[in-house]
Amino acid sequence: MEEEQMKLLKELSESFGPSGFERETAGVVKREAQRYADELTFDKLGSIVAKKRGDSDSPRILLAGHMDEIGFVVTGIDEQTGFLTFSPLGGWFDQVLLGHRVTVRTSSGPVPGVIASKPIHLISPEEKDKVVKKDSMFIDVGASNRVTAEKEFGVRIGDPIAPWSPFATTRNGKVIIGKAFDDRVGTFVGLEVLRRLKTEEIQHPNTVYVAGTVQEEVGLRGASTVGNLVEPDIAVALEVDIAGDVPGIKSSQAPSKMGRGPSICTYDAMMIPNQPFKAFVIETAEREKIPYQLSVDPGGGTDAARFHIVKAGAPCIAIGVPTRHIHSHAGILDVADIESSIDLILAIVKRLDGATVRSFVEV
Repeated sequence: MEEEQMKLLKELSESFGPSGFERETAGVVKREAQRYADELTFDKLGSIVAKKRGDSDSPRILLAGHMDEIGFVVTGIDEQTGFLTFSPLGGWFDQVLLGHRVTVRTSSGPVPGVIASKPIHLISPEEKDKVVKKDSMFIDVGASNRVTAEKEFGVRIGDPIAPWSPFATTRNGKVIIGKAFDDRVGTFVGLEVLRRLKTEEIQHPNTVYVAGTVQEEVGLRGASTVGNLVEPDIAVALEVDIAGDVPGIKSSQAPSKMGRGPSICTYDAMMIPNQPFKAFVIETAEREKIPYQLSVDPGGGTDAARFHIVKAGAPCIAIGVPTRHIHSHAGILDVADIESSIDLILAIVKRLDGATVRSFVEV
């Protein structure tokens, strides 16, 4: 990956954008997309759609990554201590929270804090054997009471909170660590496809719409509005995937492994992909000698769950970058998997003409 692309991925990862508060991330996406798109449009929730005309107005190909990250929102400020209570925006596992630093975005600017609970020195032996739940945690921003938190720090109920986790690389830049890879990585893949279509003057027999959607983690909300805006003939959710190459996970639960190519999701809890389209994606990967993996997600879903039922429906699939430790403060992934994902999406786009797309839905 070139230095400029790595810099963009870092900027996306470190940007502040919990579900419903994606404006900072959207600003980065807009800045980059307008360099390469023929036209930008927006839904009324905050999603961005970049249009790249090809050799034909149709089929309309939608490539979408969601811009939001899991985070929190301030629900209360303790009168005596100034500690903040919070609720999650998206799915958090309680055990990954304690001791991690966060940023509270207030009207006065960003405020650093830490998620904490009763000190270990004061926990009884019985309590040490129990998992601390979110409702027993608080966020400490260094205030001494509610007045201080509100007046000096500017904290208010309803303020958003995001993990603080700097972007880093290992193995000479081959592996990256950071927050919000779900789904700033998919957003990055979409922007890179858009950039290469433009700068490499790649011919494609269709019109491509690259979208950055909002509020995926709280109910695929941006996908609903973007689907109605674009009315795609076919769509790909650009995602991460759960890398199952960590202790305690069976391959049947999460087949994808880091470093072995993008995953093609064959089934999830919210969408069964169009089978001819799935076969086409697999055949394209094999034809272009792009490494890939077949994956399942029986407990989750992606924006494709909304795209595939827009109006009369559209063939959809989710293609993901295998990532360890998603829905935590720091994920880990292999840069080669990102590059292979971009190559696969470009190869798909170059082949999707009208007759091919129609063949996916003919009975």
